[in-house]
Amino acid sequence: MGPMIRCLLFSFLLLLTGLVQAGEVLRVLAWPGYADADMVRQFEERHRVRVDVITVDSDDELWRRMRANEGRDIDVFAVNTAELQRYINEGIALALDPARIPRIQSQLPAFRDAAAIPGLTRGGRVYGVPYAHASMGLIYNRKLVPAPPDSINALWDPRYRSQVLAFDGSSHNFSLAAMALGKPPFKLMAGDWRQVLEKLIGLRRNVLSFYAQPEEVVELFRSNTVALVFANYGSQQVRALEDAGAEIGYVIPREGALAWLDCWVINSASLQRKLAEAWIDFSLEVPMSRALTERHGLANTLDPLQGEPGGGLIWLQPVEDAERRARLWERVRAGDRLERF
Repeated sequence: MGPMIRCLLFSFLLLLTGLVQAGEVLRVLAWPGYADADMVRQFEERHRVRVDVITVDSDDELWRRMRANEGRDIDVFAVNTAELQRYINEGIALALDPARIPRIQSQLPAFRDAAAIPGLTRGGRVYGVPYAHASMGLIYNRKLVPAPPDSINALWDPRYRSQVLAFDGSSHNFSLAAMALGKPPFKLMAGDWRQVLEKLIGLRRNVLSFYAQPEEVVELFRSNTVALVFANYGSQQVRALEDAGAEIGYVIPREGALAWLDCWVINSASLQRKLAEAWIDFSLEVPMSRALTERHGLANTLDPLQGEPGGGLIWLQPVEDAERRARLWERVRAGDRLERF
């Protein structure tokens, strides 16, 4: 074999090796704080792959993202248990073999019992692995709110006109308005929609801004007069505001507080199932799970919950019509009057 042929062969082998390595990519769709860069690097070094992390800031965006291109560009994603069922319905979520994710055994008993967690299973098969959870109570500015608010309806109090921060998410806002009206939050009846829409339009009048990411609340709090925040990210937002020096309190109102449990799910279209399982298992190692709590104030599934008001939690459940809620929320958000619905 002549020098020229050996050189060409060596170049071809280098190119082939590069292509193989380039193909080893795990694509993760997650929420802020779920996959910090240093943790991602550890996984990449251990498995000799690249991890691409894409973040989302609402359930609506997550749904759109997973349905685009039939979700083929995502391998593993984080979704709350209430939303998971529609991913199962669409064939997006892959049934898991928990034995292939051994660190599930290190989780607290409440999170190991998949059958006891609403929305996590279908037909006896498990579709998600719990990872993070939080309550969605009320954050209040101690300088502007004289006493801790005891009701969700504080968000509609005319004293706080243009001083409320609300989350820009359709399902949660419909559930919140239903709770404020004393109605079941997840199963609106035919006669409930108009009253709930009227309530949401009233909330819009009180809102200074609708936020998506938790850090937006910190910036809005610094630069505006903010009395109350619907804390979609719960303790994560409390931590961020306290770290920024805000004088705030956090309460679970008497009607209760919505609460979410996010789990890792593997996309049924993924060609990287083994690597996705390894990612989920890695996320349950102590350093990564505790980073959720120590860095971002979110509760993990390894340690008992500390420092958050107990009781009164209403765990999210699938809603009666997520598409209808999303469609109507866009109109509320855009400023439509009730008579136009």
